Amino acid sequence: MDAAAGVPLCWPPYWPKLFFRQVTKSRVSLFLALNGGAHRIPYVATANIAFPEDLVRKVKKAKSIKGSKFLHIFASCPPGWRIPSEMSVKVARMAVQANIFPLYEVVDGVRYTINYKDRQRPVQDYFEVQGRFSHLTAEDFDQIQKMVEEDWELLLRKAGEQTADACILSSGAREMKS
Repeated sequence: MDAAAGVPLCWPPYWPKLFFRQVTKSRVSLFLALNGGAHRIPYVATANIAFPEDLVRKVKKAKSIKGSKFLHIFASCPPGWRIPSEMSVKVARMAVQANIFPLYEVVDGVRYTINYKDRQRPVQDYFEVQGRFSHLTAEDFDQIQKMVEEDWELLLRKAGEQTADACILSSGAREMKS
């Protein structure tokens, strides 16, 4: 059983805790977006059930583009994730808000657009509401947070946006010139 996309550490939901195994998440859409540039995949996008307007817009856009398209759609799984079904949309939204599953598009392998930038949560908030992650420690959360931040910084650079580090460096350079 593979780790679900957008899930840095997981355990197969119905196995005893004894069989827990640590795996890194599959970053299919990020891989295609970053490596697809060499192949010029016409359209790669991520979408999420908690953002239905964005999802519908991306499906329509994909249908209108000639050639290969890849939509990576995030949908929660209440039984496997051990969450109440009424929390499905909330948990899916939390994945985007924590940058675990960023919403973006890549056209022709080169034009990146980030569709949601309002990061509101640490990754720990997303994981703590799911029973399948009750075994994670503070050290695990720190490791996951670091990985998510690295992926986010890479995506920002690909989109031509300044990262937090770049902002600090450029403001430091201005101060040195003054």
